[in-house]
Amino acid sequence: MTQEKPFWNPYVGGFVLGLVLLGSFLVVGNGLGASGAANRLGVGAAYLVAPETVAAHEVFGEYAGPGKNVLDDWLVFEVLGVFLGGALGAYSAGRMRRGIQGGPRPLAPWKRLAFAFAGGLLMGVAARLARGCTSGQALTGGALLSAGSWAFMMMVFAGGYLAAPFLRRQWR
Repeated sequence: MTQEKPFWNPYVGGFVLGLVLLGSFLVVGNGLGASGAANRLGVGAAYLVAPETVAAHEVFGEYAGPGKNVLDDWLVFEVLGVFLGGALGAYSAGRMRRGIQGGPRPLAPWKRLAFAFAGGLLMGVAARLARGCTSGQALTGGALLSAGSWAFMMMVFAGGYLAAPFLRRQWR
């Protein structure tokens, strides 16, 4: 196994992320986000099970149905690129390995996976209710000076600071 390399400096990472966002605006004409891709793939999976119901649905019918392809959106390929880029980055830094990563207080693997699944499900539902994920809201909306995105991010940080004292004991 190769020696692990240190993580990037967060300021350098933020600067590079800003360049990626700028490139996304210039090349594709849109900012960054991820929840739209998950939504499209979920609709595609539902279409495989119940095509008539999905195609007749007022909202889902826009994504799937006769003559439509759920992959016909750049966000799907952006998320695929994020996955592949993350895998390449982990491999090149010597950090790619199989296993379930836990915190300082180890949980049984099935509990860790159940919590991760529940948290991911909650975040996915919340992203659809908010009409976008934190990357779309903070990066794209913030760059466009959207008042709603700035208010959203202030509330995210406020919620994080308020919840930290309750959750901190889990990491001691």
